[in-house]
Amino acid sequence: MLAMSAVHVLLGILADGTPRHGYDLKQAYDALLPRARPLAFGQAYATLGRMVRDELVEEAGHDSAGGPERTSYTITDTGHVTLRTWLGTVERPAPFVTDALFTKVVVALRTGSDGATARAYLTAQRAAHAERMRELTRAKTEPGANMSDVVSADYLLGHLDADLAWMQTTLTRLGALRAELHEGDHR
Repeated sequence: MLAMSAVHVLLGILADGTPRHGYDLKQAYDALLPRARPLAFGQAYATLGRMVRDELVEEAGHDSAGGPERTSYTITDTGHVTLRTWLGTVERPAPFVTDALFTKVVVALRTGSDGATARAYLTAQRAAHAERMRELTRAKTEPGANMSDVVSADYLLGHLDADLAWMQTTLTRLGALRAELHEGDHR
């Protein structure tokens, strides 16, 4: 499975064949994924260095228009193949639960005798999720919100909604889960 990485996003930005320098690529990355963690400048340049090494991009020229020298990059044939392969690869659903929500509930039940810690955590987390959903809903309905903002907010809202449904179901199952965890202690 090929996971999303800065490499794939940068290849996608360069796919139209227009040479771009590191600063432009970093800005385009952040604009393309407005709700994702911004790409740090150091990460952008380190990633470009690896992409040159791996022959995914090549230097297209140097420019110092009124400032420090900047190197422009273009995608190579190998880069196009890598991008097409990544885009054509279906992502497998996660085989394991790795989310902190689940982990905290299980650990809270394991350490608390009556489930109150887990219940308090889930209640507080539901409130935090609901507030984040309100923020995202406002953001996507703001005047001037672009479609990328709307689509990314919809994606996050879907995940937050699924988390809320899981939290509600888990609240109703806390007693049974706590009993099962403590039963395992006595085996």
